[in-house]
Amino acid sequence: MDYKKFLYEQKKREKAMKAKASKVVVKEIRFGPNTDDHDYEFKKKHAEKFLKDGAKLKAYVFFKGRSIVYKDQGEILLLRLASELEELGKVEQMPKLEGKRMTMFIAPKTKK
Repeated sequence: MDYKKFLYEQKKREKAMKAKASKVVVKEIRFGPNTDDHDYEFKKKHAEKFLKDGAKLKAYVFFKGRSIVYKDQGEILLLRLASELEELGKVEQMPKLEGKRMTMFIAPKTKK
Protein backbone atom coordinates (compact mmCIF):
# COMPACT_ATOMS: atom_id res chain seq x y z
CA MET A 1 0.00 0.00 0.00
CA ASP A 2 1.25 3.46 -0.88
CA TYR A 3 2.10 5.58 2.18
CA LYS A 4 0.67 8.78 0.62
CA LYS A 5 -2.57 6.96 -0.12
CA PHE A 6 -2.68 5.73 3.49
CA LEU A 7 -2.23 9.30 4.81
CA TYR A 8 -4.93 10.55 2.43
CA GLU A 9 -7.39 7.89 3.64
CA GLN A 10 -6.57 8.66 7.28
CA LYS A 11 -7.18 12.41 6.78
CA LYS A 12 -10.42 11.62 5.03
CA ARG A 13 -11.61 9.45 7.97
CA GLU A 14 -10.62 12.13 10.52
CA LYS A 15 -12.49 14.80 8.57
CA ALA A 16 -15.62 12.62 8.47
CA MET A 17 -15.39 11.97 12.23
CA LYS A 18 -14.99 15.70 12.90
CA ALA A 19 -18.07 16.51 10.78
CA LYS A 20 -20.19 14.02 12.76
CA ALA A 21 -19.13 15.44 16.14
CA SER A 22 -21.71 17.74 17.68
CA LYS A 23 -20.69 21.20 18.79
CA VAL A 24 -21.71 22.29 22.27
CA VAL A 25 -23.57 25.61 22.29
CA VAL A 26 -23.49 27.61 25.52
CA LYS A 27 -26.17 30.26 26.03
CA GLU A 28 -25.88 32.86 28.80
CA ILE A 29 -28.50 34.49 30.98
CA ARG A 30 -27.55 37.38 33.23
CA PHE A 31 -29.32 38.39 36.41
CA GLY A 32 -28.78 41.13 38.96
CA PRO A 33 -28.93 40.34 42.69
CA ASN A 34 -32.25 42.20 43.03
CA THR A 35 -33.94 40.91 39.84
CA ASP A 36 -37.71 41.42 40.00
CA ASP A 37 -40.23 38.57 39.59
CA HIS A 38 -41.42 39.62 36.13
CA ASP A 39 -37.87 39.95 34.78
CA TYR A 40 -36.99 36.60 36.36
CA GLU A 41 -39.95 34.86 34.70
CA PHE A 42 -39.08 36.44 31.33
CA LYS A 43 -35.48 35.20 31.54
CA LYS A 44 -36.61 31.79 32.80
CA LYS A 45 -38.76 31.43 29.69
CA HIS A 46 -35.69 32.05 27.53
CA ALA A 47 -33.70 29.54 29.59
CA GLU A 48 -36.40 26.90 28.99
CA LYS A 49 -36.21 27.56 25.25
CA PHE A 50 -32.40 27.22 25.24
CA LEU A 51 -32.52 23.92 27.11
CA LYS A 52 -35.25 22.54 24.83
CA ASP A 53 -33.08 23.42 21.81
CA GLY A 54 -30.27 21.35 23.35
CA ALA A 55 -27.89 24.16 24.35
CA LYS A 56 -26.08 24.35 27.67
CA LEU A 57 -27.09 27.23 29.90
CA LYS A 58 -24.74 29.51 31.81
CA ALA A 59 -26.76 31.53 34.29
CA TYR A 60 -24.92 34.17 36.26
CA VAL A 61 -25.61 36.97 38.69
CA PHE A 62 -23.46 40.05 38.12
CA PHE A 63 -22.71 42.15 41.20
CA LYS A 64 -22.11 45.83 40.40
CA GLY A 65 -20.31 48.07 42.84
CA ARG A 66 -21.49 47.52 46.41
CA SER A 67 -24.17 45.01 45.49
CA ILE A 68 -21.61 42.28 46.29
CA VAL A 69 -23.05 42.36 49.84
CA TYR A 70 -26.14 40.56 48.42
CA LYS A 71 -24.24 37.33 47.64
CA ASP A 72 -26.87 35.27 49.42
CA GLN A 73 -29.69 36.79 47.32
CA GLY A 74 -27.77 35.95 44.14
CA GLU A 75 -27.27 32.35 45.22
CA ILE A 76 -30.95 32.00 46.18
CA LEU A 77 -31.92 33.33 42.73
CA LEU A 78 -29.72 30.80 40.90
CA LEU A 79 -30.87 27.88 43.07
CA ARG A 80 -34.49 28.88 42.45
CA LEU A 81 -33.81 28.85 38.70
CA ALA A 82 -32.18 25.41 38.97
CA SER A 83 -35.12 23.95 40.88
CA GLU A 84 -37.67 25.35 38.40
CA LEU A 85 -35.73 24.03 35.38
CA GLU A 86 -35.18 20.62 36.99
CA GLU A 87 -37.37 18.73 34.51
CA LEU A 88 -35.56 20.24 31.48
CA GLY A 89 -31.94 20.10 32.61
CA LYS A 90 -29.58 19.08 35.35
CA VAL A 91 -27.12 21.30 37.19
CA GLU A 92 -23.56 20.71 36.02
CA GLN A 93 -21.96 23.21 38.37
CA MET A 94 -23.55 24.66 41.48
CA PRO A 95 -23.43 28.46 41.99
CA LYS A 96 -19.83 29.55 42.47
CA LEU A 97 -18.56 33.07 43.07
CA GLU A 98 -15.75 34.18 40.73
CA GLY A 99 -14.85 37.81 41.26
CA LYS A 100 -18.01 39.86 40.74
CA ARG A 101 -19.94 37.01 39.11
CA MET A 102 -21.76 34.06 40.62
CA THR A 103 -21.98 31.42 37.89
CA MET A 104 -23.99 28.21 37.47
CA PHE A 105 -24.10 25.77 34.53
CA ILE A 106 -27.15 23.72 33.53
CA ALA A 107 -26.95 20.98 30.88
CA PRO A 108 -30.03 19.80 28.99
CA LYS A 109 -31.38 16.37 29.85
CA THR A 110 -30.86 13.84 27.09
CA LYS A 111 -33.97 12.55 25.34
CA LYS A 112 -34.67 8.84 25.83
